[in-house]
Amino acid sequence: MTLTATAEATTPTTTPTTATPTGGTADAPGPGGLPDVPCPRELSTRDARELTRVFFERLRSLEEGTPEYQYVRNTLIEMNISLVQFAARAFRDRPGGPENEDIVQVGIIGLIKAIDRYDPERNTQLTTLAMPYITGEIKRHFRDTTWAVRVPRRLQELRLELAKATEELTSETDRAPSPAELAERLGLSEDEVRQGLIAANGYSTQSLDVPQETATGATTGPAAVRGSRTLGETLGEVDPALEAIEDRHALAPLLADLDERSAHILELRFGQEMTQAEIGEEIGLSQMQVSRVLNRTLDTLRAELLQD
Repeated sequence: MTLTATAEATTPTTTPTTATPTGGTADAPGPGGLPDVPCPRELSTRDARELTRVFFERLRSLEEGTPEYQYVRNTLIEMNISLVQFAARAFRDRPGGPENEDIVQVGIIGLIKAIDRYDPERNTQLTTLAMPYITGEIKRHFRDTTWAVRVPRRLQELRLELAKATEELTSETDRAPSPAELAERLGLSEDEVRQGLIAANGYSTQSLDVPQETATGATTGPAAVRGSRTLGETLGEVDPALEAIEDRHALAPLLADLDERSAHILELRFGQEMTQAEIGEEIGLSQMQVSRVLNRTLDTLRAELLQD
C-alpha cells in the first residue's frame, strides 16, 4: 500500500471512506486530518512504522479522553499488534504457547503501556520501548498463572537458572550434577540450590487418579488399562504401628526393672484388660490401692521414657 496522506493532509476530492473490518486503502483522512486506516492490523511493517510516527506526532497535541485522542491511540495499538505476535513466538515451547489468546491479550497490555509512555522526542523507535514491555507482561503472566503451586518470584527465576546449569553440566560430565556442583556453577550455597530444586517441583502437578504407564513388554489395550493402578494406589502411607516400635524397645528395660507387684498389676490391666476392681480381687487389694499403684507406676515409666 502506498501512503499518500500525512498529518497535514488537505481535504480530499473523493468521498471519505469508512473504516471496515475487511480492510482497504486509506484514501481519505480520518479525524483531525489524519489518514483513515480501515484495517490497521494488515499494514506492512514499513507502512506501520511511517504511520506510527505520524500518529504519535498528532497524539501529543490532542487532549486525553476526546474522541480524536481515542481514535489515534486505538489506531496506534492496532497498527503495532504485530510486535505482540512477534514477541509471543519466543514462548512457543511453553504451555499454551503463542496460539493461546491469553498470551496475545497480556502482550497487548504491555504494548498499551509502551504507547502511553513513548516519547517521540527521544528519537528512538517504538519497538525499542515496546518489546521489553510486551515480553515483561507475558513473562509475568506465565509466572502468575502457569505454576501449579505459587512460589516466590526468586525461586521461580532460580528454577530457570538451575535448569540451564543442569543441562550444561550434564553435557559436560554425562551424568546428572549434584547440588554441590550446581551451587559452584551458579555461585550459590547448597541450601539455596536444594531450596530451588524443591520449589521446582511446584511448577506442575499430576493427578493421583492418572493410571501409571504400562511396563515394557506388558499387555496393552483395554485389559491393561483396566488392570493398571493409579498413582495414588502406588503411594505408601505411614503405618501407625511403626511409630510404636521405638517406644516398645525403649520401654522393655524399664518394665524389667519394676517390682513384681507393679509388673503384675500392669499385666492384668493392659495385658488381660481387667478392671481395677477385678485386679483388686485377684491380688487382695482395694480398687483405690490398685489405682494408686497404676498411677505411680505409669508416671515413673513416662518420666523415664521422656528423658534424653
